[in-house]
Amino acid sequence: MSHTRRIKMFIGAMTLAAASAAGYAGFVSHTVHVYFALAVLALAVVTSRMKVKLPGINGNMSVNLPFLLMAIVNLSAAEAVGITCVSTVAQCWPQKSAKFKAEQMAFNVSMMAFASCLASLMFHAEWLRGMHWSSSTLGLVLATATLFLGQTVPVAAIVALSEAKAAGPIWWSLAHLSFPYYVLTAGVTSMVQTVSSHAGWGLALAVFPVMYGIHRSYRLYFGRMVETRPEVLVKAAGAGA
Repeated sequence: MSHTRRIKMFIGAMTLAAASAAGYAGFVSHTVHVYFALAVLALAVVTSRMKVKLPGINGNMSVNLPFLLMAIVNLSAAEAVGITCVSTVAQCWPQKSAKFKAEQMAFNVSMMAFASCLASLMFHAEWLRGMHWSSSTLGLVLATATLFLGQTVPVAAIVALSEAKAAGPIWWSLAHLSFPYYVLTAGVTSMVQTVSSHAGWGLALAVFPVMYGIHRSYRLYFGRMVETRPEVLVKAAGAGA
């Protein structure tokens, strides 16, 4: 089987999985939160353009993750998937000078939709509701872990297929760079959940300057990493070769 055919088959499988998950999300979702959903959507789209290039890996990281996790925790699965898809399109939309790549867009949207649907179903699982005080905390941890694996594993797989390398080392390099951000996202979401129960969901607006600060910090950190530790990046880029 040719190299290009394998990539297309993987993208097709990812798209089919996302479509099935989205259909199921629509079937099990009955509650609509219009105003809160629109507020989270606006923030997710704006922050989706605040991207950080991951050193040593052909990819970037957006700072819209806390808002996607807030949608997963507070909204229905269908709303969470819809917000995730729109913000992913905004994140991946090319600059004026760049060429639009349909397959890349299809993969990114499918991957994010599938991951967010699984995370939402995990957080709202019936078996968690019977755990009383620990259900919310455990649900948030499981949802974050599902997002983490649902995003990093397919990305590592597609990079491995594209560059003819082993997926394991690529995933490890990607996980090493992005895992702290997922932990931070879970912490921010947990704090917002706690305070918003008293102050209302409008508190979500206050998260925006926090995420802008995180965006700037990551850009400075990765920029300094490129300057001071190029040998590490060479190992990361060549992992599995």
